[in-house]
Amino acid sequence: MCGRFNASFDAGVRKLYTSLNINKIVDRPFDRRFVKSADTISIVRNVGHQRQVENATWWLLLDQTEKGFKPSKFTSFNTRYDKLNVPQSAGYQAYRSSRCIIAVKGFGETEFVNKKPVHYYDMVAEEGGLILGGLCREWQHQVTGEVKLSCSVITLPPHEKLKHIHSKAMPLILPQDLSLVDSWLDPNFNQVEQFESLLQPHIPQTLIAQQIDKPMTHQAISESQVINYD
Repeated sequence: MCGRFNASFDAGVRKLYTSLNINKIVDRPFDRRFVKSADTISIVRNVGHQRQVENATWWLLLDQTEKGFKPSKFTSFNTRYDKLNVPQSAGYQAYRSSRCIIAVKGFGETEFVNKKPVHYYDMVAEEGGLILGGLCREWQHQVTGEVKLSCSVITLPPHEKLKHIHSKAMPLILPQDLSLVDSWLDPNFNQVEQFESLLQPHIPQTLIAQQIDKPMTHQAISESQVINYD
C-alpha cells in the first residue's frame, strides 16, 4: 500500500471500535480524512490484559535525536509479509510479541510506472471500517527517558481484484473475527504459524474504490467501483 489512510472516525468506525472491546482510550482516535506515512496515527494494542488506543508514529524504525525521535532513513511504514519470518528483519520480533491493529475507514493506493504516478485511488469499507494488521515497537530515549511508540502495516502480494488499482501489494485486512483479533493482539501468543493463512491476498469485506485527483485534495474523477469480498 502507498502510505495513506482515511482515518475518519465516523459512526461505522466508532462501532468497529466498540466491537473490539476496547476498555481504555489513552488518546482519542484521530479523526482525519487524510493521514500519510510518518504521521501520528491511532493504533489498538494490548498492554497487559487491557486493550487500548494509543498514538504511534506510522514508521516502525525510529532514530534517536538530541531531544526526541525521528523516522529512520530506512523506509518502514510498511512491513512486507515475506520479511516477517526473517530473523534479522525489522519486523521479526514485533511479529511475535508486539502486533497491533489499525482501525480505519479506508486506505489509498498510487500506481507508479517508471517511478511516475499514473493514477490515485482511495478505497473505503462499504460498511463500517477496516482492521489492518500491523506491528508496533516502543522506543525509550536514553537521555530524556521519553517513551515513543511506532508502527507499520503488514503488506501482502497484490490481489487479482485490485491489480488494476495497485499492481505491487495490498495491506493485510484482517477478518472482523473477535477470537482472531484476540489472538493477534495477545503479546504472549507467539505461535505465528497460525497466522500463515492471513499472509495470502484476501479481501474479507466489500470495498468501494474511487479514483481521485490527488491524495491531498481527494476529489473524485470517475465513477466509484465495488470490489466484492472473497
